[in-house]
Amino acid sequence: MGGDKTDRRSFLGKMATGIAGTVGVAGGMPGAPPAGKSLGVITGPAVGEMPYRTLGRSGEKVSLIGLGGYHMAVPKDEAESIRIVRTAVDNGINFMDNCWDYHDGLSEVRMGKALRDGYRQKVFLMTKTDGQVKEVYNRQLEQSLKRLQTDTIDLVQFHEVIREGDPDRIFGANGAFQAALAAKKAGKIRYIGFTGHKDPEIHLKMLNTAFAHGFTFDAVQMPLNVMDAHYHSFAKKVVPVLVKHGIGVLGMKPMAAGIILKSNTVTAIECLHYAMNLPTSVVINGCDSVERVHQAVVAARTFRPMDEARVAALLAKTAAAAAKGEFEPFKTTHEFDGTIQNPQWLG
Repeated sequence: MGGDKTDRRSFLGKMATGIAGTVGVAGGMPGAPPAGKSLGVITGPAVGEMPYRTLGRSGEKVSLIGLGGYHMAVPKDEAESIRIVRTAVDNGINFMDNCWDYHDGLSEVRMGKALRDGYRQKVFLMTKTDGQVKEVYNRQLEQSLKRLQTDTIDLVQFHEVIREGDPDRIFGANGAFQAALAAKKAGKIRYIGFTGHKDPEIHLKMLNTAFAHGFTFDAVQMPLNVMDAHYHSFAKKVVPVLVKHGIGVLGMKPMAAGIILKSNTVTAIECLHYAMNLPTSVVINGCDSVERVHQAVVAARTFRPMDEARVAALLAKTAAAAAKGEFEPFKTTHEFDGTIQNPQWLG
């Protein structure tokens, strides 16, 4: 695999350490442990149980907060990555996100090691593949299975459906869709989904292309955040279709890797709670340390549904900043488009 995408996302790793530190009230989250200390099982004032939601029509129960896979390879120490995963699972997070191309596969390798010793049985494991043709899809899937040290991945998603022609290619004569169906029949995967971050119209085309082939996706992943509502909104255009068809709603980029926080309009906890307030099955959040896991767990456990007035107030605060997509560069630039920079990953 090429290294361009690692370069493209290098700033995410640099930013990650400071981002989640703003989650919660001033002074940090209640009961936060000293840096470097193991968390164990998190308890504390006003902290309830981890909420779980149903993943669309699948019936699977997944934690309201999910562990982002990209950050698995941000810590230099592999042992820290393993501790991140196991701390998350020990505290109720059972949704694991990953991708074939994250850090040239290192994210999957580390997660695979973390899920040894009985942890694999406790989680709903998801990864993504870039391949849009059968041969490439199959090769990437086999690599992911090996790295993750599992015979079956719960959910595999077509990654970065961001071009107008992607749906037709994936569902074409030599497309990856047929390979995914075969992999499901063989027991290598349980559910099929897709992801994208560019334009809700492309998501709708992917959904409609699947419907035309007599297929309904099990899950769909997209950016869901306080800026999205104002610009090329996935929440307004795509989420209602998913809910109608019983498709799991996977929210990502709740803070856009911290970029939204630079708008100085909302706090991190407001970002997370807004995404949780949508009909999301899970909100996927990157954590590069066990302290960040603690913050994510507390954010999920303290979430309470927001009324219309509270949502309207949040959206009013972000309206001006969000109008042109400045704080959602994955929609407006190619900086987040790994498969644009590495077209060979598509096949």
